[in-house]
Amino acid sequence: MLCYNEFMVKEQVVVSWEAKEYIAQDKNGGWYVGLGLVGLGLVVLSVLLQWWTFTALVVISVLALVVYSVRPPRVLKYELTETGLKENGKIYQYSDFKSFGIQKENTNFSIVLVPRKRFAMRVTVYFPEKQGEKIVDSFGQKLPMEEVKMDYLDRLVKFLRI
Repeated sequence: MLCYNEFMVKEQVVVSWEAKEYIAQDKNGGWYVGLGLVGLGLVVLSVLLQWWTFTALVVISVLALVVYSVRPPRVLKYELTETGLKENGKIYQYSDFKSFGIQKENTNFSIVLVPRKRFAMRVTVYFPEKQGEKIVDSFGQKLPMEEVKMDYLDRLVKFLRI
């Protein structure tokens, strides 16, 4: 909402949609066994070397990965307005991004917003294919489009299926 002279004016929504926050990767029992073995190996190594903080970090990390991998993705509500993108009420201003690109992962499409700040995270937003043209056109009116490629962290996350 924008405030002009103490009057509240609601910003007009250009397009809205709902999508999952991330694409859940299927994990079989072997994935969990592998995670457990890697975690156990790191715990044994850290205990032998008496790295107690690292031991705690490994245990907490393995538990967090298990919880994160079991939790289903939430369905988020997205809205494009004249000034930015709203994600469940959180606002991303167009001015914070230098460009955007489109990625396709299997049958899923996403917009990747490339930040202006050097160490800021890219924002990935999934969208339904049937609304894709309108969504891409709306972003294209505000930001230049460029080809985006998966960075090393994205490739690692995809490889590990997290």
